[in-house]
Amino acid sequence: MTAVKSVAFHTLGCKLNFSETSTISRLLEKDGFEKRDFEETADVYVINTCSVTDNADKECRMLVRRIQRRAPESFVVITGCYAQLKPKEIAEIPGVDLVLGAAEKFNIVEHIRELSKGDSAKICSCDIEDVHTFHASYSLNDRTRTFLKVQDGCDYNCSFCTIPMARGISRSDSVANVIGHAQTLAATGVKEIVLTGVNLGDFGKGFEGGKKREESFYELIQALDNVEGIERYRISSIEPNLLSNDIIEFVSGSKKFMPHFHIPLQSGSNDILAAMRRRYRRELYAEKVACIKQFMPHCSIGVDVIVGFPSETEAHFKETYDFLHDLDVSYLHVFTYSERPNTHALEIKPIVPVQLRNERNKALRNLSHKKQQYFNEQHIGQTRKVLFEQHGKDGIMEGFTDNYIKVSTPFRDEWKNKIIDWELR
Repeated sequence: MTAVKSVAFHTLGCKLNFSETSTISRLLEKDGFEKRDFEETADVYVINTCSVTDNADKECRMLVRRIQRRAPESFVVITGCYAQLKPKEIAEIPGVDLVLGAAEKFNIVEHIRELSKGDSAKICSCDIEDVHTFHASYSLNDRTRTFLKVQDGCDYNCSFCTIPMARGISRSDSVANVIGHAQTLAATGVKEIVLTGVNLGDFGKGFEGGKKREESFYELIQALDNVEGIERYRISSIEPNLLSNDIIEFVSGSKKFMPHFHIPLQSGSNDILAAMRRRYRRELYAEKVACIKQFMPHCSIGVDVIVGFPSETEAHFKETYDFLHDLDVSYLHVFTYSERPNTHALEIKPIVPVQLRNERNKALRNLSHKKQQYFNEQHIGQTRKVLFEQHGKDGIMEGFTDNYIKVSTPFRDEWKNKIIDWELR
Protein backbone atom coordinates (compact mmCIF):
# COMPACT_ATOMS: atom_id res chain seq x y z
CA MET A 1 0.00 0.00 0.00
CA THR A 2 2.91 2.32 -0.76
CA ALA A 3 0.81 4.72 -2.87
CA VAL A 4 -1.23 5.88 0.10
CA LYS A 5 0.03 9.25 1.26
CA SER A 6 -2.70 11.19 3.08
CA VAL A 7 -4.45 10.51 6.37
CA ALA A 8 -7.17 12.22 8.42
CA PHE A 9 -8.16 11.64 12.04
CA HIS A 10 -11.23 11.96 14.22
CA THR A 11 -11.21 11.43 17.99
CA LEU A 12 -14.18 10.51 20.15
CA GLY A 13 -14.08 10.64 23.94
CA CYS A 14 -11.55 11.64 26.55
CA LYS A 15 -8.31 13.60 26.75
CA LEU A 16 -6.43 10.30 26.83
CA ASN A 17 -7.81 9.48 23.38
CA PHE A 18 -6.69 12.87 22.06
CA SER A 19 -3.15 12.27 23.30
CA GLU A 20 -3.09 8.83 21.62
CA THR A 21 -4.53 10.11 18.33
CA SER A 22 -1.81 12.75 18.23
CA THR A 23 0.88 10.12 18.79
CA ILE A 24 -0.59 7.81 16.10
CA SER A 25 -0.66 10.81 13.75
CA ARG A 26 3.04 11.46 14.33
CA LEU A 27 3.85 7.78 13.65
CA LEU A 28 2.11 7.98 10.26
CA GLU A 29 3.57 11.38 9.38
CA LYS A 30 7.03 10.00 10.15
CA ASP A 31 6.27 7.20 7.67
CA GLY A 32 5.54 9.76 4.95
CA PHE A 33 1.82 10.39 5.31
CA GLU A 34 0.45 13.86 4.79
CA LYS A 35 -2.02 14.81 7.53
CA ARG A 36 -5.31 16.33 6.36
CA ASP A 37 -8.40 17.74 8.01
CA PHE A 38 -11.10 15.14 8.62
CA GLU A 39 -13.54 17.08 6.43
CA GLU A 40 -11.14 16.83 3.47
CA THR A 41 -10.63 13.87 1.17
CA ALA A 42 -7.87 11.55 2.37
CA ASP A 43 -6.53 8.13 1.41
CA VAL A 44 -6.91 6.82 4.98
CA TYR A 45 -9.31 7.86 7.75
CA VAL A 46 -8.53 6.86 11.33
CA ILE A 47 -11.32 7.07 13.92
CA ASN A 48 -10.21 6.69 17.55
CA THR A 49 -13.31 5.60 19.41
CA CYS A 50 -14.72 5.81 22.91
CA SER A 51 -17.34 3.46 24.31
CA VAL A 52 -18.37 5.17 27.52
CA THR A 53 -21.83 6.01 26.15
CA ASP A 54 -24.13 4.75 23.39
CA ASN A 55 -23.66 8.05 21.59
CA ALA A 56 -19.98 7.29 20.92
CA ASP A 57 -20.93 4.00 19.24
CA LYS A 58 -23.58 5.70 17.11
CA GLU A 59 -21.26 8.56 16.23
CA CYS A 60 -18.63 6.11 14.99
CA ARG A 61 -21.15 4.54 12.58
CA MET A 62 -22.28 7.97 11.41
CA LEU A 63 -18.69 9.02 10.69
CA VAL A 64 -18.03 5.88 8.63
CA ARG A 65 -21.16 6.55 6.55
CA ARG A 66 -20.03 10.12 5.96
CA ILE A 67 -16.62 8.90 4.75
CA GLN A 68 -18.33 6.38 2.45
CA ARG A 69 -20.32 9.15 0.79
CA ARG A 70 -17.34 11.48 0.41
CA ALA A 71 -14.53 9.05 -0.42
CA PRO A 72 -15.74 5.47 -1.04
CA GLU A 73 -12.29 4.31 -2.19
CA SER A 74 -10.56 5.50 0.98
CA PHE A 75 -9.45 3.14 3.73
CA VAL A 76 -11.22 3.37 7.10
CA VAL A 77 -9.39 2.32 10.27
CA ILE A 78 -11.19 2.08 13.62
CA THR A 79 -9.26 1.90 16.89
CA GLY A 80 -9.82 2.81 20.54
CA CYS A 81 -12.10 1.44 23.24
CA TYR A 82 -15.08 0.57 21.02
CA ALA A 83 -12.70 -1.32 18.72
CA GLN A 84 -11.37 -3.39 21.62
CA LEU A 85 -14.81 -4.13 23.09
CA LYS A 86 -16.74 -4.92 19.90
CA PRO A 87 -14.30 -5.65 17.05
CA LYS A 88 -16.66 -7.99 15.13
CA GLU A 89 -19.54 -5.53 15.35
CA ILE A 90 -17.34 -2.75 13.94
CA ALA A 91 -15.91 -5.00 11.22
CA GLU A 92 -19.46 -5.52 9.93
CA ILE A 93 -20.01 -1.76 9.41
CA PRO A 94 -19.96 -1.21 5.61
CA GLY A 95 -16.81 0.68 4.64
CA VAL A 96 -14.59 -0.36 7.57
CA ASP A 97 -11.31 -1.92 6.40
CA LEU A 98 -9.29 -2.38 9.59
CA VAL A 99 -10.10 -2.72 13.29
CA LEU A 100 -7.21 -2.26 15.70
CA GLY A 101 -7.57 -3.31 19.33
CA ALA A 102 -5.75 -1.92 22.36
CA ALA A 103 -2.53 -3.84 21.74
CA GLU A 104 -2.25 -2.91 18.05
CA LYS A 105 -3.15 0.79 17.77
CA PHE A 106 0.49 1.90 17.97
CA ASN A 107 1.46 -0.66 15.29
CA ILE A 108 -0.81 1.12 12.82
CA VAL A 109 1.92 1.84 10.26
CA GLU A 110 2.64 -1.86 9.68
CA HIS A 111 -1.06 -2.73 9.49
CA ILE A 112 -1.88 0.01 6.96
CA ARG A 113 0.93 -1.13 4.66
CA GLU A 114 -0.78 -4.51 4.33
CA LEU A 115 -4.25 -3.15 3.53
CA SER A 116 -5.97 -3.67 0.22
CA LYS A 117 -9.41 -2.34 -0.71
CA GLY A 118 -12.24 -4.74 -1.32
CA ASP A 119 -11.27 -7.38 1.23
CA SER A 120 -13.51 -7.92 4.25
CA ALA A 121 -12.52 -5.86 7.28
CA LYS A 122 -9.40 -7.12 9.00
CA ILE A 123 -9.50 -7.40 12.79
CA CYS A 124 -6.26 -7.08 14.70
CA SER A 125 -7.21 -7.52 18.31
CA CYS A 126 -6.50 -9.73 21.30
CA ASP A 127 -7.91 -10.58 24.70
CA ILE A 128 -7.62 -7.58 27.00
CA GLU A 129 -5.78 -9.82 29.49
CA ASP A 130 -2.91 -9.88 26.99
CA VAL A 131 -2.62 -6.07 26.97
CA HIS A 132 -0.03 -5.27 29.60
CA THR A 133 2.49 -2.80 28.24
CA PHE A 134 2.47 0.99 28.49
CA HIS A 135 2.77 3.23 25.43
CA ALA A 136 3.55 6.88 26.11
CA SER A 137 1.64 9.48 24.11
CA TYR A 138 0.96 13.21 24.04
CA SER A 139 -1.10 15.61 21.99
CA LEU A 140 0.58 18.40 20.09
CA ASN A 141 -2.23 20.25 18.34
CA ASP A 142 -0.78 23.63 19.19
CA ARG A 143 2.03 24.93 21.35
CA THR A 144 -0.09 26.25 24.20
CA ARG A 145 -1.29 23.10 25.95
CA THR A 146 -0.71 19.38 25.61
CA PHE A 147 -2.28 16.26 27.09
CA LEU A 148 0.47 13.93 28.31
CA LYS A 149 -0.52 10.33 29.04
CA VAL A 150 1.37 8.99 32.05
CA GLN A 151 -0.92 6.08 33.05
CA ASP A 152 -3.27 3.65 31.31
CA GLY A 153 -5.76 0.95 32.27
CA CYS A 154 -7.59 0.38 35.55
CA ASP A 155 -7.61 -2.27 38.27
CA TYR A 156 -10.94 -1.05 39.66
CA ASN A 157 -14.20 -2.77 38.84
CA CYS A 158 -16.95 -0.15 38.99
CA SER A 159 -20.25 -1.78 38.12
CA PHE A 160 -21.13 0.64 35.28
CA CYS A 161 -17.75 0.81 33.55
CA THR A 162 -16.27 -0.97 30.52
CA ILE A 163 -12.89 0.80 30.62
CA PRO A 164 -10.95 -2.08 32.28
CA MET A 165 -12.32 -4.35 29.52
CA ALA A 166 -11.25 -1.84 26.86
CA ARG A 167 -7.88 -0.74 28.24
CA GLY A 168 -6.64 -3.52 30.49
CA ILE A 169 -4.81 -3.46 33.82
CA SER A 170 -3.37 -0.36 35.45
CA ARG A 171 0.12 0.39 34.19
CA SER A 172 2.18 3.53 33.82
CA ASP A 173 5.28 5.29 32.58
CA SER A 174 8.31 5.88 34.78
CA VAL A 175 8.98 9.23 36.44
CA ALA A 176 12.22 9.51 34.44
CA ASN A 177 10.43 8.98 31.11
CA VAL A 178 7.69 11.47 31.95
CA ILE A 179 10.33 14.06 32.83
CA GLY A 180 11.96 13.40 29.45
CA HIS A 181 8.65 13.93 27.62
CA ALA A 182 8.04 17.14 29.58
CA GLN A 183 11.49 18.45 28.59
CA THR A 184 10.81 17.56 24.94
CA LEU A 185 7.49 19.42 25.07
CA ALA A 186 9.09 22.43 26.75
CA ALA A 187 11.56 22.63 23.86
CA THR A 188 8.65 22.94 21.39
CA GLY A 189 7.24 25.94 23.27
CA VAL A 190 4.42 24.19 25.17
CA LYS A 191 3.46 26.24 28.23
CA GLU A 192 0.96 23.90 29.93
CA ILE A 193 0.85 20.12 30.36
CA VAL A 194 -2.33 18.32 31.38
CA LEU A 195 -1.46 14.97 32.97
CA THR A 196 -3.87 12.28 31.79
CA GLY A 197 -4.59 8.64 32.49
CA VAL A 198 -7.49 6.25 33.04
CA ASN A 199 -6.83 6.16 36.79
CA LEU A 200 -4.18 8.82 37.22
CA GLY A 201 -3.76 8.53 40.98
CA ASP A 202 -2.80 4.87 40.47
CA PHE A 203 0.40 5.98 38.71
CA GLY A 204 3.45 3.94 39.62
CA LYS A 205 2.69 0.30 38.81
CA GLY A 206 5.25 0.26 36.02
CA PHE A 207 5.14 -0.55 32.30
CA GLU A 208 3.53 -3.96 32.74
CA GLY A 209 1.26 -3.24 35.69
CA GLY A 210 0.93 -5.67 38.56
CA LYS A 211 0.20 -4.95 42.20
CA LYS A 212 3.75 -3.93 43.09
CA ARG A 213 4.09 -0.15 43.19
CA GLU A 214 7.41 1.13 41.86
CA GLU A 215 6.79 4.88 42.09
CA SER A 216 3.91 7.15 43.09
CA PHE A 217 1.90 10.01 41.64
CA TYR A 218 3.15 12.20 44.49
CA GLU A 219 6.76 11.50 43.44
CA LEU A 220 5.85 12.29 39.83
CA ILE A 221 4.40 15.73 40.51
CA GLN A 222 7.34 16.63 42.76
CA ALA A 223 9.75 15.79 39.94
CA LEU A 224 7.72 17.60 37.25
CA ASP A 225 7.68 20.77 39.33
CA ASN A 226 11.38 21.20 38.59
CA VAL A 227 11.25 20.88 34.78
CA GLU A 228 12.44 24.13 33.22
CA GLY A 229 10.33 25.67 30.45
CA ILE A 230 6.94 24.26 31.47
CA GLU A 231 5.05 26.96 33.30
CA ARG A 232 1.82 25.13 34.16
CA TYR A 233 0.57 21.66 34.99
CA ARG A 234 -2.98 20.44 35.51
CA ILE A 235 -4.15 17.10 36.88
CA SER A 236 -6.89 15.98 34.50
CA SER A 237 -8.90 13.78 36.88
CA ILE A 238 -8.08 11.91 40.08
CA GLU A 239 -10.14 9.51 42.21
CA PRO A 240 -11.01 10.93 45.66
CA ASN A 241 -9.57 7.88 47.46
CA LEU A 242 -6.24 8.39 45.65
CA LEU A 243 -6.07 12.16 46.17
CA SER A 244 -3.88 12.21 49.26
CA ASN A 245 -3.60 15.22 51.53
CA ASP A 246 0.12 15.27 50.63
CA ILE A 247 -0.80 15.84 46.97
CA ILE A 248 -3.23 18.63 47.90
CA GLU A 249 -0.69 20.34 50.15
CA PHE A 250 2.05 20.05 47.49
CA VAL A 251 -0.16 21.59 44.79
CA SER A 252 -1.05 24.46 47.15
CA GLY A 253 2.64 25.36 47.50
CA SER A 254 3.63 24.74 43.88
CA LYS A 255 4.22 27.57 41.42
CA LYS A 256 3.57 25.27 38.45
CA PHE A 257 0.68 22.99 39.47
CA MET A 258 -2.51 24.96 39.03
CA PRO A 259 -5.15 25.29 41.79
CA HIS A 260 -7.60 23.11 39.88
CA PHE A 261 -8.77 19.57 40.61
CA HIS A 262 -11.28 17.40 38.77
CA ILE A 263 -12.54 14.68 41.10
CA PRO A 264 -15.12 12.05 40.05
CA LEU A 265 -17.97 11.67 42.54
CA GLN A 266 -20.60 9.80 40.44
CA SER A 267 -23.23 9.93 43.20
CA GLY A 268 -23.90 11.80 46.44
CA SER A 269 -25.77 8.81 47.86
CA ASN A 270 -23.79 6.17 49.74
CA ASP A 271 -26.35 3.53 48.70
CA ILE A 272 -25.72 4.28 45.02
CA LEU A 273 -21.94 4.55 45.51
CA ALA A 274 -22.02 1.02 46.97
CA ALA A 275 -24.11 -0.25 44.04
CA MET A 276 -21.62 1.40 41.69
CA ARG A 277 -18.75 -0.37 43.51
CA ARG A 278 -16.97 2.91 44.12
CA ARG A 279 -14.12 2.80 46.64
CA TYR A 280 -15.21 5.63 48.95
CA ARG A 281 -18.24 7.14 50.63
CA ARG A 282 -19.55 10.67 50.24
CA GLU A 283 -18.01 11.63 53.60
CA LEU A 284 -14.50 11.06 52.22
CA TYR A 285 -15.34 13.17 49.17
CA ALA A 286 -16.53 16.04 51.37
CA GLU A 287 -13.31 15.76 53.43
CA LYS A 288 -11.18 16.08 50.28
CA VAL A 289 -13.08 19.17 49.12
CA ALA A 290 -12.72 20.74 52.58
CA CYS A 291 -8.97 19.98 52.61
CA ILE A 292 -8.48 21.58 49.18
CA LYS A 293 -10.40 24.69 50.20
CA GLN A 294 -8.45 24.93 53.46
CA PHE A 295 -5.16 25.13 51.55
CA MET A 296 -6.51 26.89 48.41
CA PRO A 297 -9.78 28.82 48.93
CA HIS A 298 -9.52 30.01 45.31
CA CYS A 299 -9.14 26.48 43.87
CA SER A 300 -11.49 25.31 41.11
CA ILE A 301 -13.00 21.87 41.72
CA GLY A 302 -14.83 19.97 38.97
CA VAL A 303 -17.05 16.97 39.64
CA ASP A 304 -18.14 13.99 37.50
CA VAL A 305 -21.62 12.73 38.38
CA ILE A 306 -23.87 10.05 36.86
CA VAL A 307 -27.67 10.31 37.01
CA GLY A 308 -30.23 7.55 36.46
CA PHE A 309 -28.10 4.65 37.69
CA PRO A 310 -30.25 1.51 38.22
CA SER A 311 -32.09 1.60 41.59
CA GLU A 312 -31.58 5.39 41.94
CA THR A 313 -34.81 6.58 43.59
CA GLU A 314 -36.04 10.15 43.84
CA ALA A 315 -34.69 10.16 47.41
CA HIS A 316 -31.25 9.01 46.21
CA PHE A 317 -31.20 11.72 43.56
CA LYS A 318 -32.22 14.34 46.12
CA GLU A 319 -29.30 13.20 48.30
CA THR A 320 -26.96 13.78 45.34
CA TYR A 321 -28.50 17.14 44.46
CA ASP A 322 -28.42 18.44 48.03
CA PHE A 323 -24.89 17.14 48.60
CA LEU A 324 -23.59 18.92 45.50
CA HIS A 325 -25.63 22.05 46.22
CA ASP A 326 -23.96 22.40 49.63
CA LEU A 327 -20.48 21.37 48.48
CA ASP A 328 -17.94 24.10 47.68
CA VAL A 329 -17.27 22.94 44.10
CA SER A 330 -17.07 24.98 40.90
CA TYR A 331 -18.71 22.98 38.09
CA LEU A 332 -20.19 19.58 37.25
CA HIS A 333 -19.75 17.19 34.34
CA VAL A 334 -23.09 15.39 34.28
CA PHE A 335 -23.48 12.01 32.58
CA THR A 336 -26.72 10.18 31.97
CA TYR A 337 -26.35 6.50 32.79
CA SER A 338 -26.46 4.25 29.73
CA GLU A 339 -26.42 0.47 29.75
CA ARG A 340 -23.10 -1.09 28.75
CA PRO A 341 -22.76 -4.79 27.81
CA ASN A 342 -21.02 -7.17 30.24
CA THR A 343 -21.27 -4.82 33.23
CA HIS A 344 -22.62 -5.76 36.65
CA ALA A 345 -24.98 -2.76 36.60
CA LEU A 346 -27.20 -4.60 34.11
CA GLU A 347 -28.24 -6.92 36.92
CA ILE A 348 -29.35 -4.08 39.23
CA LYS A 349 -33.04 -3.28 39.37
CA PRO A 350 -35.23 -1.31 39.06
CA ILE A 351 -34.19 0.47 35.88
CA VAL A 352 -34.70 4.25 35.86
CA PRO A 353 -36.84 5.38 32.88
CA VAL A 354 -34.85 7.30 30.26
CA GLN A 355 -37.09 10.36 30.50
CA LEU A 356 -36.45 10.54 34.25
CA ARG A 357 -32.71 10.17 33.68
CA ASN A 358 -32.83 13.12 31.28
CA GLU A 359 -34.80 15.25 33.74
CA ARG A 360 -32.24 14.57 36.48
CA ASN A 361 -29.43 15.41 34.07
CA LYS A 362 -31.06 18.77 33.29
CA ALA A 363 -31.50 19.57 37.00
CA LEU A 364 -27.81 18.97 37.70
CA ARG A 365 -26.68 20.88 34.61
CA ASN A 366 -28.69 23.86 35.85
CA LEU A 367 -27.01 23.50 39.24
CA SER A 368 -23.62 23.35 37.52
CA HIS A 369 -24.34 26.61 35.70
CA LYS A 370 -25.18 28.31 39.01
CA LYS A 371 -22.06 26.86 40.66
CA GLN A 372 -19.82 28.11 37.86
CA GLN A 373 -21.44 31.54 37.91
CA TYR A 374 -21.03 31.81 41.69
CA PHE A 375 -17.39 30.68 41.55
CA ASN A 376 -16.58 33.22 38.82
CA GLU A 377 -18.30 36.04 40.72
CA GLN A 378 -16.15 35.37 43.80
CA HIS A 379 -13.09 36.39 41.80
CA ILE A 380 -14.36 39.60 40.16
CA GLY A 381 -11.83 42.36 40.73
CA GLN A 382 -8.96 39.94 41.31
CA THR A 383 -5.91 39.89 39.05
CA ARG A 384 -5.05 36.34 37.99
CA LYS A 385 -2.66 34.89 35.45
CA VAL A 386 -4.26 33.86 32.14
CA LEU A 387 -2.58 31.66 29.53
CA PHE A 388 -4.01 32.69 26.15
CA GLU A 389 -4.42 30.08 23.44
CA GLN A 390 -2.31 29.95 20.30
CA HIS A 391 -5.32 30.28 18.01
CA GLY A 392 -8.09 32.86 17.82
CA LYS A 393 -11.53 32.54 16.28
CA ASP A 394 -13.68 35.29 14.78
CA GLY A 395 -11.30 37.92 16.12
CA ILE A 396 -11.52 36.56 19.68
CA MET A 397 -8.88 34.75 21.73
CA GLU A 398 -9.52 32.68 24.82
CA GLY A 399 -7.54 31.54 27.80
CA PHE A 400 -7.87 30.18 31.32
CA THR A 401 -6.82 31.61 34.64
CA ASP A 402 -4.70 29.46 36.92
CA ASN A 403 -7.93 28.41 38.68
CA TYR A 404 -9.72 27.58 35.44
CA ILE A 405 -11.91 30.61 34.82
CA LYS A 406 -12.41 31.12 31.08
CA VAL A 407 -11.48 34.53 29.69
CA SER A 408 -12.29 35.93 26.22
CA THR A 409 -10.85 39.10 24.70
CA PRO A 410 -10.27 40.67 21.25
CA PHE A 411 -7.40 38.87 19.50
CA ARG A 412 -3.89 40.25 20.05
CA ASP A 413 -1.06 38.47 18.25
CA GLU A 414 1.50 39.37 20.93
CA TRP A 415 -0.56 37.54 23.60
CA LYS A 416 -0.58 34.18 21.80
CA ASN A 417 0.80 31.45 24.08
CA LYS A 418 1.63 34.05 26.70
CA ILE A 419 0.70 34.29 30.39
CA ILE A 420 -0.86 37.69 31.09
CA ASP A 421 -1.89 39.31 34.37
CA TRP A 422 -5.63 39.80 33.94
CA GLU A 423 -8.16 41.61 36.08
CA LEU A 424 -11.38 39.58 36.18
CA ARG A 425 -14.58 41.51 35.58
